[in-house]
Amino acid sequence: MTLDDVIAHCLAKPGAEETYPFGDGELCCKVGGKIFAFISLDGGSVGVKSGATADDAGHWRELYPDDVTVSAYIGRYGWNRVRLGGSVPHDELLELLDLSYRLVVDKLPRSKRPPTA
Repeated sequence: MTLDDVIAHCLAKPGAEETYPFGDGELCCKVGGKIFAFISLDGGSVGVKSGATADDAGHWRELYPDDVTVSAYIGRYGWNRVRLGGSVPHDELLELLDLSYRLVVDKLPRSKRPPTA
């Protein structure tokens, strides 16, 4: 899966928006004002919420120890960083992106949730 595929998949989500709060090197995809994907534009990786807890997110690190790592600073909240072009299959990367979006939307107040999420 290419970087462009990841970006297109994230931005196709209901209510998704593209932001650059940390500079031009990292695209943050948000829904309802909350980030659901940190996309490194120069590093070939994406940060996703991989579980409701850090333990839930650990499942993905066990499956793909070379390509899924704990996200710096926010890993204790269930966030992982996934290397693009590694051993994580295309369909499972899509599953991770969808899971991250869903976990973030589920925590939003109803007034901020997209109509079709």
